[in-house]
Amino acid sequence: MSDLLQLRELVRQFVDERDWDQFHTPKNLASALTVEAAELLEHFQWLEHGRLEELGPDKLVEVRHEMADVLVYLVRLADKLDLDLMAAVQEKMVLNRAKYPAELVRGDARKYYEYKK
Repeated sequence: MSDLLQLRELVRQFVDERDWDQFHTPKNLASALTVEAAELLEHFQWLEHGRLEELGPDKLVEVRHEMADVLVYLVRLADKLDLDLMAAVQEKMVLNRAKYPAELVRGDARKYYEYKK
């Protein structure tokens, strides 16, 4: 079983034990995901560059936990929508490779519509 499937089963069990499935509509999960992503961002908000060395060990633990929350909600949302996250990532990478050809964008952080093809 893949790591994502194992994670999905772990989250399902946690939710089932608490009878929370009734609250896990796609809208609610997407909202919760956004809140958790904002909580993750909050740890970087006032850092000069947002690099690892600016966090320190205690903050890094907090960041790790926020990242876990984001992943849990994303996995749960995919589960509720019956989407294969791994397949979605693979599909999106094909689209991104076409949108951002390495030979044109290497070392360039602009959006795809800002560079000439």
